Amino acid sequence: MNPATHTPPRRGPLAAYKVLDLTRVRAGPTCIRQFADWGADVIKIETPELLEQSDGWGGLREGPDFQNLHRNKRSLTLNLKHPSGLAILHRLVQEADVIAENFRPDVKHRLGIDYESLRKINPRIVYASISGFGQDGPYAKRPGFDHIIQGMAGMMSMNGFPENGPTRVGIALADIGAGLYCALAVMTALLERESSGEGQWVQASLLQSMISMMDFQAARYLFNQDLPDQPGNDHPTSIPTGVYPTRDGHITIAAGEQAMWKRLCDAMGADDLLNLPPYATEEARSVNRVDLNEELSGRTRQRTTEEWMAIFEQGSVAAGPINRMDDVFADAQVRHLGVAQPMHHPALGPVKVVGQPFKLSRTPSEVRHPVPDRGANTDEILETIGYTGRDIAALREEGVI
Repeated sequence: MNPATHTPPRRGPLAAYKVLDLTRVRAGPTCIRQFADWGADVIKIETPELLEQSDGWGGLREGPDFQNLHRNKRSLTLNLKHPSGLAILHRLVQEADVIAENFRPDVKHRLGIDYESLRKINPRIVYASISGFGQDGPYAKRPGFDHIIQGMAGMMSMNGFPENGPTRVGIALADIGAGLYCALAVMTALLERESSGEGQWVQASLLQSMISMMDFQAARYLFNQDLPDQPGNDHPTSIPTGVYPTRDGHITIAAGEQAMWKRLCDAMGADDLLNLPPYATEEARSVNRVDLNEELSGRTRQRTTEEWMAIFEQGSVAAGPINRMDDVFADAQVRHLGVAQPMHHPALGPVKVVGQPFKLSRTPSEVRHPVPDRGANTDEILETIGYTGRDIAALREEGVI
């Protein structure tokens, strides 16, 4: 199989940019996907197969996770521990706009591919580093994994129900957040370069990103030293906001604001609740949340989720079903938005991946091709920077590529 020895032409708002991708696992690839999907020439630099190292996640290169993260890239194999491999990277850096890595902070210095070394080759390079805890400080050399960061950044202490103890979120939230924040930082540095003419070192960490995503909970602590508990499905301050049983499942309702609370009561025919003093104000409902939730649950059980959705939509009440993934992608609005994007894989056939969550009116993102075989584009990339067929054969013989 060789999906992309000669990749389709690139289009999109970032088509003028070249990105060298040294990242692996999830946070880094999440960052770089933002460039690949919008047309940048992304070269994924991987270790040669003879070194028996890969970002293929134990043979899962054709699996959904890897294909979703690494689409729209070209693949070059390169042994960065070999002087000739380092020389190739230097040539690529000369004409690149961005290089991204998520090694442990000391690794890039040991390899001689740190920012200070590479900016001497190309002062315009934007060098992006993602780490678990930052590039320096007491935890800099610790391995950083998503669920560890969720615990350290406070997420697990306030997620779930008190009786179940600390609970992680079911997605790699710290990884994803760090990747997206890093992409935003790189975009910012590229914009700044338009005026200064110089690149710079962009740094993002899972720890800082996760704390940033704690958002109002972190701000409440910094302002008032409020320590959030585990509210389960309740909102910390806006009640009723939570999950309620129906005849055939569950539904979410968000009606903490006074006007929305009145709409909810009107839609449910619950004027008796609206006028009760324990539920009359936002403050009172927050204090009496347990009793109010029991009252609402007794009523929501009387109809199906579909029936309640029709009633709440008619009454302009904020509510939604609790969907499984099959329900998500069968949903009419999700289909309308085109979230699932088709992609043809030469071995797997037609598959779908998750598209970009935002749109541009003139220059849309595009899923152009699947992940290429490891090193599938090595020859064509090296040819563009001056290596001959004989040079490439010798490099392959030496284990450089």
